[in-house]
Amino acid sequence: MAKKYDVIVIGAGPAGMTASLYASRANLSVLMLDRGIFGGQMNNTAEIENYPGFPSVLGPDLAKNMYDGSVKFGAEYAYGNVESVKVDGNLKIIKTDSDEYETEALVIAAGSEYRKLGVPGEQEYGGRGVSYCAVCDGAFFKNKEVVVVGGGDSAVEEATYLAGIASHVTIIHRRDQLRAQKVIQDRAFSNEKIDFVWNTNVEEILGDDMKVTGVKVRNNQTGDESVINTAGVFIYVGILPMTEQFRDLGITDGDGWIITNDHMETAVPGIFAAGDVRKKDLRQITTSVGDGGLAGQQVFNYLEGLHSSVESVND
Repeated sequence: MAKKYDVIVIGAGPAGMTASLYASRANLSVLMLDRGIFGGQMNNTAEIENYPGFPSVLGPDLAKNMYDGSVKFGAEYAYGNVESVKVDGNLKIIKTDSDEYETEALVIAAGSEYRKLGVPGEQEYGGRGVSYCAVCDGAFFKNKEVVVVGGGDSAVEEATYLAGIASHVTIIHRRDQLRAQKVIQDRAFSNEKIDFVWNTNVEEILGDDMKVTGVKVRNNQTGDESVINTAGVFIYVGILPMTEQFRDLGITDGDGWIITNDHMETAVPGIFAAGDVRKKDLRQITTSVGDGGLAGQQVFNYLEGLHSSVESVND
């Protein structure tokens, strides 16, 4: 039989954990589902410097603190890879790879994942020199040369982190200037262990039978090709919403981002979305926490209204 909860939250990142906190404090039965460890991408961030109240905090530490708060009022946490969501009247039926659940209110906070370059060698050398997480894999490249692909906040922040481990870091960017915040750029520009290759695309990741040995690059202005020798390739070229299993619900745009109003409500009554799955301009821990708080409160309001309507009909 399906397990029943007042609220099910898919995703245990900052948005999902905050939604669970607010909903459970309202005395609702809450289940958080995630296919991995709680905290999401916070676990892959060495140091967070823009979360209010903490001049600097380690990502995994902030994740643990948020989790402890999210289950304090009775919310449950379970592993589960969500395969489908179906709507049957007011019920939402969630199937995972191991269980089935029912709820009247669903919060989708599944987050996003790193975009792949899609070049030869990327998949082949995954875990053998190709990485999307400097905190996870940086230690393997101590005193070695590495490259970082990208020009946004994540790319430049992780390049700075890697500069403390590797002998040298080269940032490869397809444009002629970075997109990262100025304070982050300034930190990288002043680091003598970091240099930059502008207007350049990675065409192929090269290696031997065991590991990455270099990247083949092409200047997108001149067409010139060259090879940069490197032991590691760290890729930060954007994110994609983890919403494939929700697209049949009619709540996403053409790129897969979930569309909500200011109350985190989607086009389907009783289904809310929060955090990095939403179509919005800024994706940060702070904005995810704000989304989660709103979603948790709106879930309570929705259920109150739903049950009041049922009682009125029965009377």
